[in-house]
This record gives sequence, C-alpha cells and structure tokens, in this order.
Amino acid sequence: MNQKWLHWLPIGLLLAVVLFGYSFTVDTAFDAWKQQFRQVAIAEGIHVETVDNALRGLLPDSKVLRLEAHQPEFTKTVWEYLETAASPERIAKGQSLLHDYAPLLTQIHAKYGVQPEYLLAVWGLESNFGNHTGRYGIVRSLATLAYAGEVERRDFWQKQLLATLRILQQGDMPPVSMQGSWAGAIGHTQFIPTTFESYAVDFDGDGRRDLVNSIPDALASTANYLASSGWERDQPWGFEVRLPANFDWSQADVDFWLPLNIWGKIAGVTAVNGQALDSSTSNAFVLLPAGYRGPAFLALRNFDAILKYNNAQNYALAVGYLGDRIQGKPPLLATWPTEELPLSHDQKSELQALLTSAGYSTDGVDGKLGPNTRSALRRWQQEAGFPADGYATLQQLDVLRQRIAASTPR
Repeated sequence: MNQKWLHWLPIGLLLAVVLFGYSFTVDTAFDAWKQQFRQVAIAEGIHVETVDNALRGLLPDSKVLRLEAHQPEFTKTVWEYLETAASPERIAKGQSLLHDYAPLLTQIHAKYGVQPEYLLAVWGLESNFGNHTGRYGIVRSLATLAYAGEVERRDFWQKQLLATLRILQQGDMPPVSMQGSWAGAIGHTQFIPTTFESYAVDFDGDGRRDLVNSIPDALASTANYLASSGWERDQPWGFEVRLPANFDWSQADVDFWLPLNIWGKIAGVTAVNGQALDSSTSNAFVLLPAGYRGPAFLALRNFDAILKYNNAQNYALAVGYLGDRIQGKPPLLATWPTEELPLSHDQKSELQALLTSAGYSTDGVDGKLGPNTRSALRRWQQEAGFPADGYATLQQLDVLRQRIAASTPR
C-alpha cells in the first residue's frame, strides 16, 4: 500500500481549515449585512416577503468585485472605439431593424420625438441589439457591491438594490428575467434600476414595464429617457465640420457654446465639405475627440442628452455616428491620427502629477482626464507652444517630463 498520501495530510488539513475559516468569516459578515439591509428595505416600504425572497440563500459574487476593481492599463482610442461601435455589420443590422420595426419606431418617434436611427444606435451599443444583455443576477450583483464594493459607492449600489426590489414588488419583470450586467444594468438598452423606475414605460400595453422581454417597452423607455434629458425633437446630435487655420483652439471646449450662425460668421467654421453653415441660432460647441489633428464636430443639445445616458464623450459620439450611418449618411471625411498611442492609466496619472508640479493644478491625481485635467492641460499647452486643444499625447507627456527634470535641482 502506498503511504505517500500520509505525508500531505497535515498540509491538506491545514488548507481545509483555512478555507473553511475564510468562508465562514465571509458568510457570517455577509449574513450580518443582509440582516441590516433587510431592516433598511422594510423601512423603505418594501414588503417583507419581497425582501426575504430576494435575500434567501444569497451569497456574494467575487467575480463582480474583481470586475469593479479592474482598471484596464490601456483604453481604446476613439477611432478604435468607433470602428467597433459603427462596424459595417452593426450598421447593416441597424438598417435591417429599421425596416423590420418601422411601425413601432414610427409610433415611438411620434410620441417622444427621438429619431428611430438613434434609438437603434443606443440599442446596438448597449447590447448589440439584444444579443448581449448580461447574465449576472441583478440582485446578487448589487447586493455584492453594496456589501463589499468600493466604499465611496456602496450607498449608490444600495439605492440600486432597493430600486430592484421595488421593481420586483411591482411585478414589472419576473425574478427570472432580472439578469443583466455585473453592475446591475437591465435589458436591451441597459437601464440601471433607478433609471428604470424613473423612465421605463409600458409601451406594449400589457400592464408591465419589461425591458428584457419587450422590445417595444425597451425602445420606448429609451426614447422617454432621452426626451426627458433634453432631446430636441428631430434635431441632429451634431455634425462634422472644418475649422479654419487660425482657429482659437481654446474655444474647443464643452463649456464654450455659441449659436451655429456665430460659429460660421465670426469663427470661420464651415461644413466639412467647405460650404457655409446654415443661419440657425441653435447652440453648439466644438468637439475634438482626438485633438486638433483629428476630425472636428459641432455638437448640439442632443449630444448632451446622449451624455445623460452615458457620461462619456466617446459613447455619445458613437451613438450619434452610428445613428447617422444607419440613416444612410456617409462616413467621416477627416482622418484620425492613427499613429498616436493612447496614454495608459498610469501615464495619465503621471501627466496629472507633472502638470500639478509645473503649476497647473488638476485638482487631484486619479488617472482620468476629466474637465479639471483638460483645463490644466490647455493652460500648459498654450504656454508651451502646443495647440491648446486639451488632448493629451505621449509627446506632450515626454516634454513635461523633460521640463520638470530640467527644473529640478540636482
């Protein structure tokens, strides 16, 4: 008889004890959290039966926590993102659905004023037209995040979980349908639960707001959300333009809005084909998603409405551009600076630290190029002799490194 297994018995027992102890600790802490949350939910008016059914046997999902903590080292460039978002296949699918759902889309358009092509663009980007709505249990994901997610966001996740229980209690969707993204987004167009509560509509008339099993409900709810966010009926989101050689790059800012006729007459902006802009007094801002070397756009109020859906300029641009392509409009005329490599998260953090060190405060270092960082970068670019477009490049990061190093006493 081979006795070698006896040699490993102590290690095996030790490992089992450690794993059991860890599991027991996690389960005990999570059970305590569930009891505390149960009291909160009941105090919020959610029925005891609804709460207990949702929490019974519930365990945290470690994969959800890993996804929340994951910070990709590199992000896609805007042109890589658009290439995927508005791929030929997705454009063709959108055009096919535009035909297939024409009566429904006409009804939604009549009620909410959102052009069908842009609803389809949101649908395509959020779930690839319903093919990828997510397989995570919404209750489990949100409970996990409210229990052990990033501390500063736990209140947010708890609000989403409470909203989920109210949705279940109201009977809008059965528990089996409450699956979605790891962050709790639901259905064809990925509403978070509080957005669902505020903007989801019953468009098919069955008495329920079901964003998973009812395409009419999902698309009409999206239109309602955009309309409630300021969508201007039948207006464009924006369009590609050509900027004059002497353009003041500091005017290319999300906070710098002018009427279209002023952009044309005073600032010298033209349509991308060189024709004069129309005499509209609609307000717009200049959008340079890849800096002064890439395509330029005038973005209108509907661009802002898309940002309410997802507060990322690349996303809003992708919705607008995909919608345009589904509508049959041509691709962009200007080219992207494809030789540019994107800054990594660490490089963005370094850029913020260097700008602050050079006297251009970014109000913190978080690896995200938000409004404060872009404003600081613009000020530095202007003084350093670069076009002040607020777009960070590796070349500029290198220049900053060199200047800081040169000014540091040895």
